[in-house]
Amino acid sequence: MKPTHIFNSEGITAGYDDSTILHDVTISIPNNKISVIIGANGCGKSTLLKTMARLIKPTSGQVTLDGKSVNKIPPKQLARVLGLLPQSPIVPEGITVADLVGRGRYPHQTFLKGWTKQDYEAVTEAMEIMNITEFADRSIDELSGGQRQRVWIAMALAQQTDILFLDEPTTFLDITYQVEILDLLTDLNRKRGTTIVMVLHDINLSARYADHIFALQKGRLIAEGAPSEVITSTLIEDIFGLHCTVVSDPVSGSPSVVPIGRYHNRLKVYS
Repeated sequence: MKPTHIFNSEGITAGYDDSTILHDVTISIPNNKISVIIGANGCGKSTLLKTMARLIKPTSGQVTLDGKSVNKIPPKQLARVLGLLPQSPIVPEGITVADLVGRGRYPHQTFLKGWTKQDYEAVTEAMEIMNITEFADRSIDELSGGQRQRVWIAMALAQQTDILFLDEPTTFLDITYQVEILDLLTDLNRKRGTTIVMVLHDINLSARYADHIFALQKGRLIAEGAPSEVITSTLIEDIFGLHCTVVSDPVSGSPSVVPIGRYHNRLKVYS
């Protein structure tokens, strides 16, 4: 049976110090789906994810999980439901792959209770899903960027949460690793019903992998829905300032953005 949760942000305004980044954002996360937050740099994508994960306290509005404010849920209890992979996480020096993945079991452990069979099985399964079992005893420092990213995702998977937030999980990776990681996350969603919310920069990959898209502009939600409803040339020009055309992806059938630059438009000649 797929896990069911109601996760909402209700009119949240948030930011850093005296700078307001988000303005009155209300969203409901689709259950058991993959959602992607898109928008230009600085529009509030990461801030929204962090606010919903309780890393940032909103100045107004609230974030609720199953009708209860996340700020009133004990940290370990929340961490059993919600997992977060932040942008550019800090790697503890000298730690092995297995040890880092094992840290995902922290919310399920108590001071007096050691590792259980379930803990070991969760770590083993997470490493198998991310195809990193062969690296278990290696130091994180020895791995490539793509391999490290898979280890971080495995740690989040070992947490065995029903909801998983990922902030730019494919940034700085080559296209092969990007597709591999997004395929693995899709496997997780389809096999376990895990609700996944990601911040992605690549609009075409967002459209291909997302069931639902949230589009932000200057800290405000300006569109949401299925990729076919949201990804239009008008919206892309509005939020990115990019003149483009949108065509059907020949592989997935999802909308695909084709930029129109000054030098590659076959319909117009430039001097």
